Amino acid sequence: MIVRPRPHWLRMLFVWRGSVLPVIVPQLLATTAFAILVTVLHGRLFAWKIPLNFVPFSLIGLTLAIFLGFRNSTSYARYWEARMLWGTLLNETRTLVRQALTLADSASSDAPVLTARLIAFVHALRHQLRMTDPTADFERLLSPEECSRLQAARYKPAMLLLMAGEWLRDRRNMGQLSPPLAQAMELPLGRLTEALGGCERIASTPIPFTYAVIIHRTIYLYCVLLPFGLVDSIGPMTPVIVAFIAYTFFALEALGAEIEEPFGTQPNDLALDAMSAMIEGTLREMMGETQSMPAQAGTTGFIQT
Repeated sequence: MIVRPRPHWLRMLFVWRGSVLPVIVPQLLATTAFAILVTVLHGRLFAWKIPLNFVPFSLIGLTLAIFLGFRNSTSYARYWEARMLWGTLLNETRTLVRQALTLADSASSDAPVLTARLIAFVHALRHQLRMTDPTADFERLLSPEECSRLQAARYKPAMLLLMAGEWLRDRRNMGQLSPPLAQAMELPLGRLTEALGGCERIASTPIPFTYAVIIHRTIYLYCVLLPFGLVDSIGPMTPVIVAFIAYTFFALEALGAEIEEPFGTQPNDLALDAMSAMIEGTLREMMGETQSMPAQAGTTGFIQT
C-alpha cells in the first residue's frame, strides 16, 4: 500500500505508481484503436451502417454506473473492515503487554515471553493471509521448542493465541496473577481471536463471482458499441470521448477488484508489512527496548488505528 501526502493537483493528473492505469492500458488502447477505426469507417461494418445513437448508451451507462458504485462500495467496505481489524490487533496487543507489565507479579521476568508470542501472532497472521512462510519471524522471536510446536500447527495464529492463554494460566497457577486479573486479561485475548476470525472470513469469502462477470461483460460490450452511437453526433471526437469513458469504467472495475482482497501485495492493498513492523516496534518499546523500529515500518508513513 502507498501512503504519502496528496500531491499537487497538476502532478496528480500524471501519477502512475499507485493508479490502476498500468493494469488497464492494454484494453484501453484496444478500445481507443477500435473507436478510431469506427470513426474512419463512419460507423459502417462492411456495407452495413449500424443504426445506433447515444440514447440507449445514456440509459445503460446510468445503470452501469450504479452497479459499479455498488461493487466498489462493497469492496471498500471489506477493505475498511480489514483495516479496522488490524487496528484491533494494535490496540489489544498493547493492552495485553501493559497489563502483563502492571498487573502481574514478577512481570519483568515473564512479560517478554507473552510479548514475543503476541508479536509472533501478528506476523503469523500476516503470513497466513498472504500464504507466505513465517518461519524466519518465528525463529527470531520464539524459542526452538515453541517453533517446533508451531511447525506442526495448521493454523499458526490460533496456536499462538493458545500459547498466550497458556502464559496467563501459568501465571495464575504460580500465584503471580489473581483469577480476577487473569479474567480481565482474557478479554483483550478474546478480541484478538475475534479479529483473527474476521480476517480469515474476509480472506476466504470473496464477493460472489457473478458480480465480476456481469460487470466485466457489460463494460466491454458497452465500450465496444459506444463508438457506433457517438460517431454520427460528434464525428472525429468519438475516439477521445470513448477513451475517457472507457478509462472511467475500466479503472473503477480494476480498483474494485484490487481492494476486494485487501491483504495482498498490490499498491492499494493494506500495508501489512508496515503495520506488523509498527506493532512489533511499539510492543518492544513498551518492554523498554531501545532498538529502532523495523525498517519496513517507515516505508509507508505513519499508520493510525
